Amino acid sequence: MRSATTGIRLIEPTDAATIAAHRVRDFEAFRRWEPAQPAEFFTPEGQAKRIDGLLAGHRAGTAWPGVVLADDQVVGQVTVGGILPQPHLRRASVGYWITGLAQNQGHAGRAVALALRVMEEDLGLHRVEASTGPENLPSQRVLRRNGFSPYGVAHSSILLDGSWRDGLLWERLLGD
Repeated sequence: MRSATTGIRLIEPTDAATIAAHRVRDFEAFRRWEPAQPAEFFTPEGQAKRIDGLLAGHRAGTAWPGVVLADDQVVGQVTVGGILPQPHLRRASVGYWITGLAQNQGHAGRAVALALRVMEEDLGLHRVEASTGPENLPSQRVLRRNGFSPYGVAHSSILLDGSWRDGLLWERLLGD
């Protein structure tokens, strides 16, 4: 058995059908971690529309939306968002997910590491932030392994499965 390689690249409109298929298959598993979405979100057309918006953010310089690849197959996403490139700020946030078919193989950790390189080398950012649910231990392990530290709690910050939930806030300085 060989270990799959992990890569990231900018998302493309042609990724819509694959992402929609992953999101449909993983609906129940992701439900406790993510806000409710309209039915259209889970269709190739809905994902195509979302990808168009993400790429518009990329053109505007406010996002770097990527897909996670395992042996050249799309297995998730890693998105750098909220980019503030001003010289006195130079920060962004990062979010990611890996389809259930490819979890527990190290792809999330390697994808975040690659995204950190993009943020520092290509985007010239200084600080990156992330948020996890306090009970999302796998995601917290990914962040810790990539040099993030928790720095606070955003109380009742996200509506998940009908309840307001806290978010654990994480940070990492780049270039240090």
